[in-house]
Amino acid sequence: MHDPSTLTLLLLALAGLSAGFVDAVVGGGGLIQLPALVVAFPGAAPVAVLATNKLGSVCGTTVSSATYYRRVRPDPRTFVPLMALAFLGSALGAVAASHLPKSAFDPINLAVLVLVGGYTLLRPGLGRATELRFSGYRHTLAAMAAGAGIGFYDGALGPGTGSFFVFTLVGLLGYSFLEGSAKAKMANWATNLAAFLVFLPQGVIAWKVGLVLGGCNLLGSYAGARTAVARGSGFVRGFFICVVAVFIVKIGGDVLGTGW
Repeated sequence: MHDPSTLTLLLLALAGLSAGFVDAVVGGGGLIQLPALVVAFPGAAPVAVLATNKLGSVCGTTVSSATYYRRVRPDPRTFVPLMALAFLGSALGAVAASHLPKSAFDPINLAVLVLVGGYTLLRPGLGRATELRFSGYRHTLAAMAAGAGIGFYDGALGPGTGSFFVFTLVGLLGYSFLEGSAKAKMANWATNLAAFLVFLPQGVIAWKVGLVLGGCNLLGSYAGARTAVARGSGFVRGFFICVVAVFIVKIGGDVLGTGW
């Protein structure tokens, strides 16, 4: 990556701040941060863009995870195995990142997001309160499977990971939106950290850019997590629907060749 101008850094800082807030509430910050990096550095290698993005994301999810943990107190019997498998899946995804065509994910993501958005809209009571679908080892296995699969996607590509975690924890496991967001953010921290550690020895991270993104992502994440905790599951659900709708428009445009 070339050395960016002051204006470019300022615009990336704004993108990092916005991405941190959105990501802390329901995930999806990558929809802002990753395209901003691509626009700012059009000639950069994809692995350099992904690695620099992960540096910024690690900073943000560290703060939001800690905030959620202090204020929501999620059950470690779920989030520990979820994080562990998410970490492993993300590391494998990051290793495979340079060999997978990114466009191959778009049609799958679009179909999943349409289903997720439609299901959430048609179930107004979804995520209002925690009503677990499974118990005992089945609950743990479901969390581990979700962590491994979504973690691999995050390491290989990334945008939307937090939202996929939130919906899986709410729609599949039965958590409220607030509890689901808390656990999702902790799992997302694990996936970001794993991918970052894989990219680190490759020497492709643009540290100046990544640290600017990270600092602003950190501030946005703190504000987003505090807002989500204060406003509760109803706010998180509405925010989630908005983010999924924007994702559908964005990825739908990419699939049709009219993306922005």
